[in-house]
Amino acid sequence: MRPKFLFIPTLVLAFLPPLAAVATVSPFQISDSSKNHNFLPQTTFFALVKNPNVSLRFVSDFGVCETTPGVHQKSGYITVGKNMHMWFWFFESRTSPETAPFTLWLSGGPGCSSMIGLFQENGPCYVNPDSKTIVINSFSWNNISNMIYIDEPIGAGFSIGNDTVNSTETAAPFVWQAFQVLFESGAFSKFVSRELILATDSYGGHYGPAFVTYFNKQNALIESWLLQGERVEVSTLIINKVPGARTSLLQGQAYVDFATNAPGYGQLQPDNILAQINQSYFGLGGCREQELACYAAGDSIDSENICRKADDFCKIQNDNVLNLAAANRDPYDLRQNTSALFPFEFYVDLSNLHSTRTKIGAEVRYKECPNAPLRPFVKTGDSPRMFLPQLGPLADSGLKLLIWVSRDADIICNWLGAHASVPAMDWYGHDRLVKTPFTIMTMNGKAVAEMLNVDFSFAPVYQAGHQVPAFQPETSFDSDKSCIKSNLTRFEFLRPFFCDNFLVDMFRC
Repeated sequence: MRPKFLFIPTLVLAFLPPLAAVATVSPFQISDSSKNHNFLPQTTFFALVKNPNVSLRFVSDFGVCETTPGVHQKSGYITVGKNMHMWFWFFESRTSPETAPFTLWLSGGPGCSSMIGLFQENGPCYVNPDSKTIVINSFSWNNISNMIYIDEPIGAGFSIGNDTVNSTETAAPFVWQAFQVLFESGAFSKFVSRELILATDSYGGHYGPAFVTYFNKQNALIESWLLQGERVEVSTLIINKVPGARTSLLQGQAYVDFATNAPGYGQLQPDNILAQINQSYFGLGGCREQELACYAAGDSIDSENICRKADDFCKIQNDNVLNLAAANRDPYDLRQNTSALFPFEFYVDLSNLHSTRTKIGAEVRYKECPNAPLRPFVKTGDSPRMFLPQLGPLADSGLKLLIWVSRDADIICNWLGAHASVPAMDWYGHDRLVKTPFTIMTMNGKAVAEMLNVDFSFAPVYQAGHQVPAFQPETSFDSDKSCIKSNLTRFEFLRPFFCDNFLVDMFRC
């Protein structure tokens, strides 16, 4: 590994001469009912000597969330540019951390924090209703993988600084830069040679294909000696939702069809509302016409205006397609109304406790899905742009793929849109895919999901809302129980299996 970074543990800062790339840290003030004292976490710095605008700082093993003995964690900031600080939280694998894969989790939004995935879906802990204590998640993904959660773009979660991202495409270089910082630092350089998995959900249907495509282009430049850096080679892409289908042409019609006859639930809206939805979608100047115009505009100079109008008409306006289809139901789980409580938000209060932020090294209050990083995406009309065409070449390249969706309760990224989108992907296995039936997966005599395997996996999961892992039962997990294995033809390690109706393991049996 080239010695690009200067390693400076906090404990020796007082004995070193001043360095331009090293920032000073002031003590945090902790106040609670029992104590009031200054506390200075031991912060580790990695400063890029030739570029003071790029660095890494973090605290370690502070006992928040992951309390499994001997399992290490780090959290802090990856500085990817001048006054651009991406928040990250890393958890070592509970099993064989020295050989386990390295998995990046990105939540969607756009502009939502990946702490959603950490605390509500697949991280090491859940937060109790008192918003102060936690319970260990025994089926956390860090059971079998080293996990890193990154808040991007800047402004999401605990990330702070200047945000110049206004689209999926412009977000990719900063995540690439984050990996350059991580891989060139002594703390994370060991993961350069590990299997790298990118897992994402919701708007991650945009992020996943676009980011891996960008990484591959950068890798090619490095291979051709046209760029100096560390290769970021994603071996597996896992997407909880169909790529780019949130308000794309296919998903738009799926809102109409889902409101008319939601699988397992029937007609969601009365006839007069269905008539209004159909008019909004199929009528002159309606959603379908505008989404077709967005798709045809491509990357032209007019595309931002065209796609922004399509997004506003189809999704945002209260009297048009998505809002009419969901009406008084939670668009993320039709079984709940608009005051939906699950997944629980207890973690937000815990994250904003001064004592918590001090321990984990967070420098600002937590914001789950703030408007600031979202607005630029809205202005460029990013949401209705389809990223499914980028997924085909990735499948052709041999990238291992797993796409899983809610089979029933999610409206905003619903099953009908997913079922239409996956067969629409242009790749070498297309003809086999459309002729291959789903396999019903059962556990203890109960159907829990369907599985389609044609050189990649597509798994619709029953009784799940938008955040599939969060909506699965969280009890009685036992890795020794009999699990249903899928017959994956090209990537034996990626055998999804279900225990007690929970999609537990995306990586191994």
